[in-house]
Amino acid sequence: KRNIMQLWWRRFVDERDDIYGVDAAILMNQKVWKASGHVDTFVDPLCEDTVNHRRYRTDHILKDNGIDADGMTMEQMDAVIAEKGIKSPDGNPLSQSRTFNMMFETQVGATESEDSTSYLRPETAQGIFTNFKNVVDSFYPNLPFGIAQQGKAFRNEIAPRDFVFRSREFEQMEIEYFVDPEHWQEAFDELLAATHAFLAELGLRQEHIHELDVPPEDRAHYSKKTIDIEYDYPIGREELMGIAYRTDFDLMNIQRVSNKSMEYTVKGTNTKFVPHVIEPSFGVERALMAVLSGAYREDEQNGEKRVYLALPEHLAPVKFAVSPLLKNKPELVEKAREVYAQLAKANPGRVMWDDNGNIGKRYRRQDEIGTPHCVVIDFQTLEDGTVTVRERDTTKQKRVAAKELL
Repeated sequence: KRNIMQLWWRRFVDERDDIYGVDAAILMNQKVWKASGHVDTFVDPLCEDTVNHRRYRTDHILKDNGIDADGMTMEQMDAVIAEKGIKSPDGNPLSQSRTFNMMFETQVGATESEDSTSYLRPETAQGIFTNFKNVVDSFYPNLPFGIAQQGKAFRNEIAPRDFVFRSREFEQMEIEYFVDPEHWQEAFDELLAATHAFLAELGLRQEHIHELDVPPEDRAHYSKKTIDIEYDYPIGREELMGIAYRTDFDLMNIQRVSNKSMEYTVKGTNTKFVPHVIEPSFGVERALMAVLSGAYREDEQNGEKRVYLALPEHLAPVKFAVSPLLKNKPELVEKAREVYAQLAKANPGRVMWDDNGNIGKRYRRQDEIGTPHCVVIDFQTLEDGTVTVRERDTTKQKRVAAKELL
């Protein structure tokens, strides 16, 4: 997961001169969430089992019964449930649906009052918008430019499910890319292409990735164009990430509530306008789930089933596993420790010591966590300095000088 986040930051921030990184607050003034519309509109449809009072998302109930609820109003969903006699997962009648705000509410300070109410951020985007003026005043970048952030977000999901796909606490990687409204399409297309390049670097196969041009009735209220990138997960085709043209919705809301101008002045001119925004938004856990499911492999080795993760080397948590052939031979252990130390220095945090069990069991264990290279120190190592390197995907072994691994 951390490797995915670091790769994203490297590609979208460090290697570009038009995107700036920020780290905004998790708890912000409630006015931010009122201005953004989250207090009034960040809701899901909730229905309840009338017998045991378990709660469910109404659209998920329909989906689990083979009905696509996209574009339906809450009243339409209730009508379908009534018409088809759909019951709860426990076989009981369902209540009429109601809206449920997904923001976690809390109180800031020593006393509770209406003014002390705040929320755990349900997205990282609003923290970027509130820092727009800070970035402009500090760097005065040329348009188009972006502000990026990675961090925790929290949503009080009615029914978390599907491993890490839908949870109450997760991490996002988001960019708000500020553009001249006359040139939003070029920026949209460039960021969409960069997104596909990033997904390819995650090792995701192109045939499992699909673009959905979201129709107007299904788009968020602030969006004039949204492309959802969907992926063929084991649970079915689901949204992996999205890129949206948010127009000037967010900055205009901040300007209206704060009474501070969000206008950008084009350098060398008197031209002023509130920039429009393109937003590529990634969920880290959804990317992780796609990488894990896409890397899962089964084959047969020596008549036995083998399970391994064919992770791209730059994403694998462990790059090298180092083992002495025999852990009861001090001279092998000493040499293996020496090789381990050298590799660990060159690959911080990505080298594992493994001397538990026989060598075959070590290989299987490393295969299951996606380690690309198993390095074994044997008696020949003591003679000529070479080690056995066993490759995960092919299981082939070769002898390599230990220093060549650095």
